[in-house]
Amino acid sequence: MASNLMSYILLGFSLSVPVGAITVEMIKRGLLNGFWHAWLVGVGGMSADVVLMLLIYFGVANLLTGSAAQITIWLCGFVVLVYLGIGSIREAFRKIELGPGRESRSDSLAKAYLAGFAIAISNPLNIIFWISIYGSVLATTLQKVNGGKILFYSSAIFIGIAIWDLVIAGSVHFGRGFAGERFMKWFSIAAGLVLIGFGVSFGWQAAAKLLSLMIYGN
Repeated sequence: MASNLMSYILLGFSLSVPVGAITVEMIKRGLLNGFWHAWLVGVGGMSADVVLMLLIYFGVANLLTGSAAQITIWLCGFVVLVYLGIGSIREAFRKIELGPGRESRSDSLAKAYLAGFAIAISNPLNIIFWISIYGSVLATTLQKVNGGKILFYSSAIFIGIAIWDLVIAGSVHFGRGFAGERFMKWFSIAAGLVLIGFGVSFGWQAAAKLLSLMIYGN
């Protein structure tokens, strides 16, 4: 039991390590506003992951694999990430207050949480992960334990994700004292471009899928 639990924790941790849109947003908000803003982006992302995990657990995954659903998911990812990316670039040109109390009044903790939730719930790559990898893990685990224990084991994935989020938020928080205003401006611009890049790639996938559907019917 302990080994199975640890394997789920390691799965959550290892899957969080690759830099994606959530990590970029955490670093950006952490540099600008400190630990809590960075951490709540991660919490928002985990909340969306819980929703996706429960949808798959209760068998709703099939509804997400149809052509219309895939196009909608890609388009949502495009809109959300491009919107956040543009906001990040615009934020870079606002005055940044340096020092221990430099948290932005306009950037609330609720906004940080909602940004993380929106990125994770609309990110097609995140949805693909939960359908493919978690779906495979779920199928394997079903052969060993009953349904009630599966949710218990699955929750261990979020322990691994939470550990990584704490590492990122803590590192950025303690490192932000060494970051000057110019660095923070350029990082905010770079983060915005990365988010827009993710969004454009999702928009391209939506367009390609729609074109395929119109031409070939699949």
